[in-house]
Amino acid sequence: MITVRSEIRPPAPSACRTCPYRGDVPSGVWAEEEYAKLERYDRPTSEQPAALWLCHQTDSDSDKRRMCAGWIGCHGGANLLALRIALIEGLISDATFREAVGYESAVPLFGSGAEAATHGRVDIESPGADARRAIEKIVKVRTGIRFG
Repeated sequence: MITVRSEIRPPAPSACRTCPYRGDVPSGVWAEEEYAKLERYDRPTSEQPAALWLCHQTDSDSDKRRMCAGWIGCHGGANLLALRIALIEGLISDATFREAVGYESAVPLFGSGAEAATHGRVDIESPGADARRAIEKIVKVRTGIRFG
């Protein structure tokens, strides 16, 4: 049995409305470097980043932090190197790992990180009204995030 230090919670039942993986998220919400990260998880498992993708709605040091539902739903938990490493390192429990591997999104998501990134970049230079409202909401709950 693996001892969990400060557990990262499982994904929410649904990707948040500002999730870059969500099919109906406005384009242009996030900075280019955030969109570039999405594509890296499309790689074969052994070539993926080792870091968990956490929900943008909470700070990474918060006791409410959780895995991104869109990330898990888009890429499939069984295919994510970061999820396996998090289990081994004790960042998540066995139960959280199993929940993430079996996760199915309640909302439509892009089919890949590349699709999500392509959509997000369309309006990155001039985010529309919906994107600007989304950015305002995130700024109220998060610190240290860069936007488009």
